[in-house]
Amino acid sequence: MEVFDEFLAQIDNPKHRNRTEEVLAWVTNKFPNLTPKIAWNQPMFTDHGTYIIGFSVSKQHLAVAPERAGIIHFSDEIVQAGYDHSKMLVRFPWDSPVDFSLLEKMIEYNILDKADCSTFWRK
Repeated sequence: MEVFDEFLAQIDNPKHRNRTEEVLAWVTNKFPNLTPKIAWNQPMFTDHGTYIIGFSVSKQHLAVAPERAGIIHFSDEIVQAGYDHSKMLVRFPWDSPVDFSLLEKMIEYNILDKADCSTFWRK
């Protein structure tokens, strides 16, 4: 988790910082084979050099970015969980609990779907 220390220190709101740290620690513990890193000033996790999931913060939410394929695959579940989403990210509001089961499914999907991917992003 030390790789994320500088990023976390830049989050002014303590509740947002704690939530972000909780989510990043959960991913780190749940998926120890993923590589945590900072790229484009955002925390993310990769597997064999390919992007799996990334995060960013805003005033209203923690954004989770499973790539477009992940959004398409889970769009119904994202809506059922009560989350708003765009083409590239899911918005986890700060004042709502994190649906870790949905997050786990998105990460597992990308790990399996990108198992043979040799590029950072899907083509």
